[in-house]
Amino acid sequence: MTAKRMPLYGWYGDDFTGSTDTLATLAERGFRALLFLRQPNEAQLAAAVPLDAIGIAGASRAMAPAAMAEELTEIGRFFAGQGVELMHYKCCSTFDSAPDIGSIGAAVAALKPFFPNPLVPILGGQPNLGRFCLFGNLFAAGGDGTVHRIDRHPTMSRHPVTPMAEADLRRHLAAQGLTDVGLVDYRAYAGGSAALAGLPSEKAAVLFDVATEADLAVIGGVLASALGNGPMLAVGASSVARAFAAGHDEAVIAPRAPEAQHRGTGPVLALVGSLSPVTRAQVEAARGYAMLPVDAGRLLADAGHAAELRATALSRLSQGDVMLVTEQPEGAPTSAGAVAEATGALLASVIAETDLGRLVVAGGDTSTMAIRSLPLWGLSYLGPCVPGAPLCRAHSDDARLDGLEIVLKGGQMGPPGFFNDAARA
Repeated sequence: MTAKRMPLYGWYGDDFTGSTDTLATLAERGFRALLFLRQPNEAQLAAAVPLDAIGIAGASRAMAPAAMAEELTEIGRFFAGQGVELMHYKCCSTFDSAPDIGSIGAAVAALKPFFPNPLVPILGGQPNLGRFCLFGNLFAAGGDGTVHRIDRHPTMSRHPVTPMAEADLRRHLAAQGLTDVGLVDYRAYAGGSAALAGLPSEKAAVLFDVATEADLAVIGGVLASALGNGPMLAVGASSVARAFAAGHDEAVIAPRAPEAQHRGTGPVLALVGSLSPVTRAQVEAARGYAMLPVDAGRLLADAGHAAELRATALSRLSQGDVMLVTEQPEGAPTSAGAVAEATGALLASVIAETDLGRLVVAGGDTSTMAIRSLPLWGLSYLGPCVPGAPLCRAHSDDARLDGLEIVLKGGQMGPPGFFNDAARA
């Protein structure tokens, strides 16, 4: 690959945690990849090395369809201008979305005009994260490893914003305006990718079952063949990147060594916004952190509460690791978006006056708002942490933050001892 060659792969993540999982997937497979935290300007693009894959971390899973259409139209125009072969709309591996918020149908409607390939593949599972799609129905592992149909999952069926009430992804997407979705079920993979040639192009999109990692290799062959018909839009979790890498037979140059290795000289600051039982169990198991509860209601209503928390956090960080844990108030639920924005502002005020060794943020919406509140413009991959939550390096024009180690963890990710082991490793 020469410096003038266009990137092979582009992705837009509907939140920040999932965006970093795709970054890790590509980097671990030899792609030179960088995740921008907003649509990059010319100077930021010039500062990046020649890239095989370009990502933009977004927040569309928390947006209404009109706002999604406005943002993703610009995103589609940008990626088409970069000449990417495959444009990946990276949604959550549990597909949690709804007609009025985070609509995957709205995302496809906005992005498809820029990518003329008649095939719009939707990959319905990611086995390495415990997500499986069989006969179009989505299943996901819970915190104890038990696999549940998504509409019976103990967490995702009760998601506070986008509860999953339908396991058949074709029905789920049809409610969001993506009708007439075809299906390739897992039995078709026995014949290899050649047996899947000539998929019905009259379908608005085609859902691919994903039950094993081997399925992704077959699907990757289908994608590689279909790309001969022009730039393609694909939808799914990081399994899209895994399939693309498995099916792409053109060599790519291995990524350069990171410019800044692990700092390891400052404390860890953890911000926990997820109310997931998995994350809450990890918090209960955490040791060695100064725990600071953040009352969500007070944080929104009382500026003095944020100032108190900031002063206490700075004092405790001078002595060791600190964990800010958002607690929902009793009574009516507080707006998740407003709380995430407020906790992001709190985080920015703390980081502005201390030197961290590592920042760990747990929670999809919280991660998005928290990282967007900081003067960062990109993330690159440093190394593995836990599946779905890699260790990343921050890129910033602020010398204090450039090179900061960051881990963004979704609510369902990580082992029970995550905050003790992986977050500090």
